[in-house]
Amino acid sequence: MRNIIIIVLVAPIIFANNAQELASRLELVAGSKATVQWERVFSSERRKKKYHINTLSSNEIENLKKYLIKHAADSDQPIVPGL
Repeated sequence: MRNIIIIVLVAPIIFANNAQELASRLELVAGSKATVQWERVFSSERRKKKYHINTLSSNEIENLKKYLIKHAADSDQPIVPGL
């Protein structure tokens, strides 16, 4: 039963088309962390597991990382929740 629930929750993430959609489905907001913080998330297997990033393909992980860092709170183009 637990495996079925995990599959149902993770399946849409696997088929996401772009990094913004992936971030949204994983409930990650680029502007919630600075660039260095996002780099730490992606450098740690424990943190990737915490945010369910470990369920993505290597290509999706790379695209998501680029998106989150490009729009981090301290970037030139931050994405701020609510705006």
